[in-house]
Amino acid sequence: MEWARARKGDGSVVTGIVEGGALHPRAALGAEQGAGDPVALAEVTLLAPVVPGKFIGLWNNFHAAAEKNGWAQPAHPLYFLKPVTSLAGPGDTVAIPPDIGRVLFEGELGVVIGAECRNVPADEAGAAILGYTCVNDFTALNILTEDPSFPQWTRAKGFDGFGVIGPGIVTGLDWRALEVKVTVNGRERQSYACSDMIFGPEEIVARLSKDMTLMPGDVIACGTSLGAMPVKPGQEVEVRIEGIGGVAVRMA
Repeated sequence: MEWARARKGDGSVVTGIVEGGALHPRAALGAEQGAGDPVALAEVTLLAPVVPGKFIGLWNNFHAAAEKNGWAQPAHPLYFLKPVTSLAGPGDTVAIPPDIGRVLFEGELGVVIGAECRNVPADEAGAAILGYTCVNDFTALNILTEDPSFPQWTRAKGFDGFGVIGPGIVTGLDWRALEVKVTVNGRERQSYACSDMIFGPEEIVARLSKDMTLMPGDVIACGTSLGAMPVKPGQEVEVRIEGIGGVAVRMA
């Protein structure tokens, strides 16, 4: 099942299930209750599939990247928070602010929470996951390390549009079989297997739920692996995961 969020021609925003070339509105993300007549996908504009209360991103969560960079594998997920104003969706334009230096794309698997959870064990955490989406966690690398006394994770990853999510949220996937691919102007630049994660989605949810209550609609980006590269204005960057689809934005 695929969930999506879209803007209709009259400006209203609906969330629902994608089926048969149409969006079937639901009362809320994950809800069974209908909320109106189906609308053809050709008649709507897809948005980021959810507006998360918390947009959480992981760092150093892949064995290959840790090994190449000489990083020790963390004992607990290393994470940061992205502001909701960083949210972008399919087809959006992401403006790179002037004078911030290099901006990297980071293609990632996104976990979308479907049920409130607090302090859950890993073997029960899967029940709290609604589904998976694509994420592009843009990072202003120079900003991150600009001040030697304080790594600026929030600022470097929090500019408007630096948190791309989409195109939809797909349920019932085996994350271990998924591969994340990123293309820039149609040329593949990043490709890696999700099975190489240090902490898989269930373990991530379990560990983070001990730190904070996770709520329906929260998004957790599972981190990226090797291959993240700088982007420039005018380029189109797409993150694609087979079984989910692709979310592309244009840099400006």
